[in-house]
Parts: sequence; C-alpha cells; structure tokens
Amino acid sequence: MPQDTPTPLTPQDSLVAVMVAISASDENIRTAELVKIQSAVNNLPVFASYDLDRLKFVSQTVFDLFEQEDGLAALFGLIRDNLPERLYETAYALACDVAAADGAIAEAELRLLEEIRYELEIDRLHAAAIERGARARHMT
Repeated sequence: MPQDTPTPLTPQDSLVAVMVAISASDENIRTAELVKIQSAVNNLPVFASYDLDRLKFVSQTVFDLFEQEDGLAALFGLIRDNLPERLYETAYALACDVAAADGAIAEAELRLLEEIRYELEIDRLHAAAIERGARARHMT
C-alpha cells in the first residue's frame, strides 16, 4: 500500500472517533472524559479485539479534522463510511457517556450530540432513552 494512502478506519476506530470528538468539542478535554474513553475501550465487548495503539492515530485524525473548515462533515462522512448501522446507537451511547463523564455537558457538547443524532439518524425516542441512561449512570 502506498505511504500516502490513509489507513481506513475500523468500526472500533469510528466509535473512538465519536468519543474523542465529543470530548474535544468544547476545546477542553477533561481527565474524566479521557478516563471514560479508556474505560470503554478496555471493557466493552465491541472493543475486545481493538488495537490500543490505534487510539493515538484516531485521536490525531479527529484533531486534524477539527482544524479544517468542513472537518466535522468529513468526520461524519468517515464514520458513516466505516461504522455499520447496527453500531450507530452504540456510538451515540458512548458519546453521551463521555459528555456526561465530567458531570456537566457544555453547550458545544450538546450541539455535537444533536449533530450525531441527526447524522446517524438516531430515532428521537431511542436517543431520549440513551440520554436518560447516561444521565442515570453519571449521577452524583
């Protein structure tokens, strides 16, 4: 494979990208959010065979896209191209968990969650249930 051909994202990379994006959306990646991402990758069955060395690559990809004018649209294009539809709700649930991890959801995070719901066509009722679960899990 030529050097300049980007490595395609795996479905797990796509899930990581969503989590990194929600964490970075308010331009302040908090420790609680990083711990939540690490915990998800280490413990959830969907990441059982995931190569942890890809975390840095995926994170850098998200950061690079966020610096571009149409980076968010490009990110969603990558995610839709590489994430099976059966994992769309999983992606949204992971995004909600990361957003709620620090106990407060910033306006930028709310806007990105709304965008994720729209881009991944998450049913309104399903989204509400996922959000409620995240809120319950992160209650103090």
